[in-house]
Amino acid sequence: MKIIAIANQKGGVGKTTTAVNLGFALAEEGVRVLLVDLDPQGNATSSLGMQELEGESLYEPLLGGVSVAERILPTRLPRLFIVPADLDLAGVEVEIARMSDHLTRLKETLLPLRADDTFDYVLLDCPPSLGILMTNALAAADELLTPIQCEYFALEGLVKIVRVIEQVRGSGANDNLEIGGIVMTMFDSRTNLSAQVVADVREHFGERVYETVIPRTVRLSEAPSFGKSVFEHDSSGAGARAYRALAKEFIQRHGSA
Repeated sequence: MKIIAIANQKGGVGKTTTAVNLGFALAEEGVRVLLVDLDPQGNATSSLGMQELEGESLYEPLLGGVSVAERILPTRLPRLFIVPADLDLAGVEVEIARMSDHLTRLKETLLPLRADDTFDYVLLDCPPSLGILMTNALAAADELLTPIQCEYFALEGLVKIVRVIEQVRGSGANDNLEIGGIVMTMFDSRTNLSAQVVADVREHFGERVYETVIPRTVRLSEAPSFGKSVFEHDSSGAGARAYRALAKEFIQRHGSA
């Protein structure tokens, strides 16, 4: 089992869209996936139409109250499971900050999942901030998958992420953390800027940048408002095709299990 943190400290870059739709596409390919919503806003949870759930987040497992297994719920798609989020997670940051092991609470919470063979991948959908929850995700992860919007400040954002990784390594919380992949999102083929940004990121980060580029589409952005993945909302559209391609590339890089 591998734990992948899907993170970017900048909001609005397609992080949750990538977490949900990559997870869905991987499950379609026969991979067993657990999506963990670590954002108190619960966008990944609502993107799968499960926002009515309360008291099912990682709040209690992170504080040692119950096991993470008690918070794992099935979704509409076989092989895709979720640990939902709710506003309680906003409060857990304060409580974890008081603990001596505040950087590794999530790592310890997820240890039982590593001990069994239930899932092939755990995808951590991180909040768009550099708070306790995101640093815990980076400490727990085997690698980082970073969605980057095709815009002018993309490289500047990546530099900040590299610094955060260095800080996590330096703290001793996760000596092996690295950027496993970069996904370019919101690509607009009508502009030269998008193509130039992709070229610049590829020049600096080489093979870590996925060949698959996620386009900017209306269907992709509106799917969460219906509580659906893009595959349920617009199965044959450009967004769905892109995330299916991304899932296949992901499997090629990592293997199906």
